[in-house]
Amino acid sequence: MTAKNSTQYDNKVILGPMVRIGTLAFRLLSLRYGADLVYSEEIIDWRLLRSKRMVNEEMGIIEYIDESDGTTIFSTCEEEKSRVILQLGTSDPERALKVGLLVQDDIAGIDINMGCPKDFSLKGGMGAALLKEPEKVQAILTTLVTNLKIPVTCKIRVLATVEQTIDFCKRIQNCGVSAMAIHGRMVHERPQHSNRNQTIREVAATLEIPVIANGGSKEVTKYEDIARFRDTTGCSSVMLARAAEWNPSIFRPEGKIELEEVIKAFLTIAVDTNNPFTNTKYTVQNMLRELQETPLGKRFLATQTMEDLCEIWDLKAHYNAKRKTYELYRGWSKHKSDASNDENLPSAKKTRLQNGSEKSTQDSSVISVPECIFIRGHYPTNEHLPKSVLLKWARENRLTVLPAYHTECSDKRFRSVVTIGGQKFMTDLWEKNKKQAEQAAAMACIKAMKIS
Repeated sequence: MTAKNSTQYDNKVILGPMVRIGTLAFRLLSLRYGADLVYSEEIIDWRLLRSKRMVNEEMGIIEYIDESDGTTIFSTCEEEKSRVILQLGTSDPERALKVGLLVQDDIAGIDINMGCPKDFSLKGGMGAALLKEPEKVQAILTTLVTNLKIPVTCKIRVLATVEQTIDFCKRIQNCGVSAMAIHGRMVHERPQHSNRNQTIREVAATLEIPVIANGGSKEVTKYEDIARFRDTTGCSSVMLARAAEWNPSIFRPEGKIELEEVIKAFLTIAVDTNNPFTNTKYTVQNMLRELQETPLGKRFLATQTMEDLCEIWDLKAHYNAKRKTYELYRGWSKHKSDASNDENLPSAKKTRLQNGSEKSTQDSSVISVPECIFIRGHYPTNEHLPKSVLLKWARENRLTVLPAYHTECSDKRFRSVVTIGGQKFMTDLWEKNKKQAEQAAAMACIKAMKIS
């Protein structure tokens, strides 16, 4: 079977798929620094199948939104359209094909994950579990190659022997895939184990399609190391994951730049693409690594909102300007469907308020503070919790009526309003339980009243 557009994967430097890292914001940053192709984080087939494609015209992005809870499953834009590869977690040819047909007009290619060693993937028959199912692998890949107009690839790990690995890769090549990425460790091995570069080299020498070398982050600390890793493995292209996660400017031919500048660039894009606060913070945290113990790092760890993050890196004005623009055009919540005129579908990782649909606490007397997300791990003791801080402040200021919380539930989501001193405060996000909703409301109050 003839492969589609194999040249797309030849002589390329590629951002590898990383859970919670490979979002639109991080992919765009990597492309701007010099990556040729970027892979999304692994997305499970059934999540995309219950999503709806929405066009956010104000932000210039396309979002696939889970209609059951309003979360954004995958987002993309015109800038990356010809260079983004969606990595799919699947164990079923029919589901995989349905996803491929759903997304193929918005992406440059689709990749099947055959290397993830996580329990979730293995128990679902996905990821590395497919390494033991060659017939299923053949069915999935052949179905996609036959029916999709975009290139199909897969990413695997090496098997127990070189011979087994080569045999498996030949079977994959015969399915008509355009390229294949190989991580040079077995399923049970971790980053501390050496990457099996020689195995990758022998595979690359055997196959006719482009082979993408992966797993060499310990060997790649500067741009020049990428070519060295390519030569060592004899591959057409190189895929970087952890090396890029730590500092995506590794893709710059001119050399890496200071981490402060990288983080600032990432935050700017995160704001522009409405990347959720929790994901943005997680990504920055993985860049900072040991720097989390510095004064800057500790200040970063204490952040509760996107605005807090932006303030640390002198981007508060940019954040406020974007927010004002999006609010003016209802860009934070309005999406225009390519199939209908449905509006007000939430776009954040946690569901936002929907204009006009839930009015009980959306009156002019309530001060709504955006993106106050309660994360329990950010508070070392109970006395540091937002509700505790607010209660202490009320008592110190001798308020006759202590903070009172009113919580409502809708579709197993919770939102609270706290009343204090005759004023009401809330956040625009929903929480998964009543306790967290009350803490989020207290956070909103503390932020609005500038209580330290």
